[in-house]
Amino acid sequence: MGIVASVDILISGASIAGPTAAYWLARAGHHVTVVERADSLRTAGQNVDVRGSGREVLRRMGLEETVAARTTGEVGLRFVGDRGVLAEFPAGDDDSGGATAQIEILRGTLARTLVEAAPGAVTYVFGDQVDRIEQDADGAKVTMAGGASHRVDAVIVAEGSRSRTRDRLFDDVDLRELGLYTAFGTIAREPTDDQWWTWYNTTGGRSITMRPDNVGTTRVALSFLSGDPELQSLDSERQRAAIDEIYRNVGWQAPRIRAALHTTDELYLDYLTQVRAPRWSNGRVILCGDAAWCATPVSGVGTTLALTGAYILAGEIATATSLPAAVAGYERRMRPLVDRAQKLPPGTPRLAHPRSRAGLAVMRNLLRVAGSRPGRALADRFSSPETDADELPGYPALAS
Repeated sequence: MGIVASVDILISGASIAGPTAAYWLARAGHHVTVVERADSLRTAGQNVDVRGSGREVLRRMGLEETVAARTTGEVGLRFVGDRGVLAEFPAGDDDSGGATAQIEILRGTLARTLVEAAPGAVTYVFGDQVDRIEQDADGAKVTMAGGASHRVDAVIVAEGSRSRTRDRLFDDVDLRELGLYTAFGTIAREPTDDQWWTWYNTTGGRSITMRPDNVGTTRVALSFLSGDPELQSLDSERQRAAIDEIYRNVGWQAPRIRAALHTTDELYLDYLTQVRAPRWSNGRVILCGDAAWCATPVSGVGTTLALTGAYILAGEIATATSLPAAVAGYERRMRPLVDRAQKLPPGTPRLAHPRSRAGLAVMRNLLRVAGSRPGRALADRFSSPETDADELPGYPALAS
């Protein structure tokens, strides 16, 4: 038996980590309330993949087949230049391999699937957020912005990398900016759009990617190097104008995307930032997901870490005899996975976003070599997944 037969837990955030932790904690017999500041479940978002231990979590939830039936249909990663295809990397054929994983799904679709799977002991509250947390020896009083209050035994902060709840309680978090913006958007699909994740680079540290989805639109991402983090604080209209100017003289699909981004309702600009937190708990408040360890989309395992971390946290709570012991076990198991994920290749993201014509030419030549049959074979031989399924512990308390 874990901490006690049943405790009350409040989770802030209803994206991936929050609903996953809620599912497992409720399955272990705890009462869980999930609060989300959006007025309804946020079903927007770009393509994410699930690998290794993350896929094993879905398997243990009985959701693997459901999620697999809702994937985007992406067939692989294709790099293109001004004169056509430079290299192609087909989707992986196992749990972890390939730039495109076997499970590629829209973030919002995955979030909805996780929420729908929630046991009856989970209550979702939308349109509210944590305003204040007051802790004592017996628990915590959580006061919401809307005025409601909850008396709970623990609070799990499963918000984003710029979590305001975390920042009020943790003053030692290091936010490491990568110097790269990415503007994520959704545009109308055209007949020439195919099922490849297509990546185009140009000078000035700029790139464009286009990815298929399974709802009749195309997902795009415009990434560009910048040392100015203030662009993300501008209002939407000025962000769109700035992005339009940055890509003004770019060819390929840039004119089409620039025009579409002026009217699309779904546009999100992110200044990529890793979260390095020396501790994931403060009393009865525990960090999970991006709020604890965001490795940025560049790592390729953000969703997998969210699923894995939420499962391990729930398992430790269900197994340990005290909350401090549960947190200690959670950190001991998750730190190695997070540390590996946050060790990005040297030169990231600048090597993949050359500024000069010479740098762009070098990159394209390297891609041609890497995309050849010998190059792909060598990459497959020496690459290893960041989060293997066999690293995921089993918790009998969660199996009931």
